[in-house]
Amino acid sequence: MDMQYQLKAGSYYLYDMREAPSAVTGERRFKLKTDTVAIAFDAHTGEVHQHGSPTRIQSWANNTRRRLRAAGAQDMANDIVVVSGPLPVDELNKCLWVRGYVRRMFSRLATLPHGKLQRPAEPFRKAA
Repeated sequence: MDMQYQLKAGSYYLYDMREAPSAVTGERRFKLKTDTVAIAFDAHTGEVHQHGSPTRIQSWANNTRRRLRAAGAQDMANDIVVVSGPLPVDELNKCLWVRGYVRRMFSRLATLPHGKLQRPAEPFRKAA
C-alpha cells in the first residue's frame, strides 16, 4: 500500500505513502498528475506491470510486446493488456494493492461507474 491514487479537482494524483508529509503544508508531494490513468497487466497472471499516464503506458506496452515477439515469446506478448480511462479511484488502488485484482476489475470494466463521478460524503435526504 505504498503507492496510492487520489482524485482531486478532476485529476488523478499518485502519492508514495512512505514519504512523510511536508511540515509546512501537511501534504505529500505527488509523483504523477494525469487526467486519465492506464494500467498494463498480464491477462494470464493478473500481475500489474506498469501504471500511470496512458501515453507512457501504451508506449511501454507496445515496446515490450515488440521485444517479446522478437524474442519468440508470442504468447507472453499477447497477454499484455492495457486498460485506460477515468477509472474509479478505489478500484484503481485495489489493483495496486491486491495481487490479481486487476483481472477481476477488467472483467467488470463495462459495469464500473465513471471514475471521476465521486459519491457524496453524506447521502442527501429529502425533508419529510
